[in-house]
Amino acid sequence: MKKNLLQLNVCMAASNGHTAKAKTTFPGLMLLFLLCCSFAIQQVQAQGTWSTVTNICPAANAGVMLILSDGTVMCKTSAGGTDGIGNTWYRLKPDATGSYINGTWSPLNPMINTRLYFSSQVLKDGRVYVAGGEYGTGGSQGETYNPLTNTWTAAPPPGAFLSDANSAILPNGKVLQAMVTGNLKPNKIYDPVTNTYAAGPSCLGIHNESTWVKLPDESILQVDRNAVTSERYIPSLNQWVADANVPVSLYDPFGLETGAGLLLPDGRAFYIGSTGHTAYYTPSGSAAPGSWAAGPDFPNAQGAPDAPAAMMVNGKVLCTVSPAPTSANHFPSPTSFYEFDYLTNTFLRLNAPTGGLTYNAPCYVSNMVDLPDGKVLVSFQGSSTYYVYTPAGAAIAAGKPTLSTIKKVAGSKSYRITGKLFNGISEGACYGDDWQMASNYPLLRITAGANVFYARTFNWNSTGVMRGAAADTAFFTLPAGLTAGPYSISVVANGIASTPVVVPASAFSSNTPEIAITSAETAAAITAQVTDVKAAAVYPNPAKNQTNLQFTLAQSTHVAVKVYDMSGKENMTVVNSDLQQGYHSLPVNTSRLTSGLYMIRMITNTGVTNVKLVVQ
Repeated sequence: MKKNLLQLNVCMAASNGHTAKAKTTFPGLMLLFLLCCSFAIQQVQAQGTWSTVTNICPAANAGVMLILSDGTVMCKTSAGGTDGIGNTWYRLKPDATGSYINGTWSPLNPMINTRLYFSSQVLKDGRVYVAGGEYGTGGSQGETYNPLTNTWTAAPPPGAFLSDANSAILPNGKVLQAMVTGNLKPNKIYDPVTNTYAAGPSCLGIHNESTWVKLPDESILQVDRNAVTSERYIPSLNQWVADANVPVSLYDPFGLETGAGLLLPDGRAFYIGSTGHTAYYTPSGSAAPGSWAAGPDFPNAQGAPDAPAAMMVNGKVLCTVSPAPTSANHFPSPTSFYEFDYLTNTFLRLNAPTGGLTYNAPCYVSNMVDLPDGKVLVSFQGSSTYYVYTPAGAAIAAGKPTLSTIKKVAGSKSYRITGKLFNGISEGACYGDDWQMASNYPLLRITAGANVFYARTFNWNSTGVMRGAAADTAFFTLPAGLTAGPYSISVVANGIASTPVVVPASAFSSNTPEIAITSAETAAAITAQVTDVKAAAVYPNPAKNQTNLQFTLAQSTHVAVKVYDMSGKENMTVVNSDLQQGYHSLPVNTSRLTSGLYMIRMITNTGVTNVKLVVQ
């Protein structure tokens, strides 16, 4: 059953009626009680913080958000067209310091068709593929967007109505595209190189409304609609094979909806049901069936009839839920927010980004995407205000990429990078079959002084997940306006950054065939030769609640002092302003940092100085 468009318009109008300050932060709360739930306990945990994106988008959100390979966010809106569905996207670009909260908006050229609830993928070459649409003019059409030319190109008709169908990037870069035609189960395979569709293998059960999860062996898992049977697409066999049965019902019997599915850091898949039930799937690693186990039920009789969830950098899942559907109301209100911790099987209830405990609309109007800075961007259909959730805790080491080499491609303006875990451990965020917003591809962040840039990456060798020690490659071109070095460079996958490496100011000169990179462990020794900062130290070290950063400036200059954990994630900014020549002692509040090793980075106009900090 499809979402009623009239209901959607009412929800959009209602959600657009709320007011929000230009920039609001809701600090994490400590829940001082234990709430026993079916198979789960709501526990005392540290939670993250909500911030409002300072600049309001010029048009109301209408669904999916995609991370382009240059680090900007492409957001679908209801602007454009004549049917109220919209064919215009707006791009959110981070500010000069890399902040999306203070980012700016600009319109992209409109799509050929209007679309609402459709398939979406970022292709290996950095283009964007969209197809179908439950509403609008594009239900039986696909098209691709080229960020370099800001143009859309029509794909040939795939031969059937796609609606809000699933899609997935295959190992060869082609797109497995579900065809939603009633209770039939066909699929097509789209080739972005030739811009053609070919016949694909049909599913065994109904894939309409299903959620696809990519597993480490590249197979794609689904639970058949309104059933407890599951199956997997095996790319090497080009066929769907039957898998084990799910012990709980994930689809509600009214709208036949379910929620998101995500790959967890331990290699299991986690499915959130419209019914409020959840389930874990343990892969076999072969074509043989895996195994399912019931997960904890959501607290307070809530479920996820079409709702997003995001795998966060700390390994927990951010998700939205609403009261479980009934025969009278398939998409109830309001929406509640939770963090789910698979290690403890517990849910932590969060404040809504607008304040209070709930957002007054069904959960299907919400959407999420993992940002390159380790945060999660959240939107609501019908609202022009966007929100950023900053999770608490450090990024998990299992998802941390490694950058090994940077080489200039002879005769071109491109560079080639090699390393490991360029795809991270999961696809990132998920909404089910209505659109896909995977971010498991490498982005390249370049820091020069106080400025942050993202190079445009393309032709990455894989869009797999949890690739372990497998070698990864990608290419990039330098961003426009890149200022003088030295440079600190990180590869980012699903918001988790590699340990920054430092390259000299001459690194990107035309006669440099291979760039020598130095890890952050030895960066201070290199940058001390050029930076204005002298005799930098922290005391006390180790620190508990506070320490002092002490240093001398050889001359007056702009100084940005930031604290990073060893995954490369920025935890705080101590100062970002002009300082006078001479001695300085800056207090650094460490009370909100978890125990571990950190790097205090001092960035001036002439270089970067790093000082290690241990927090007890």
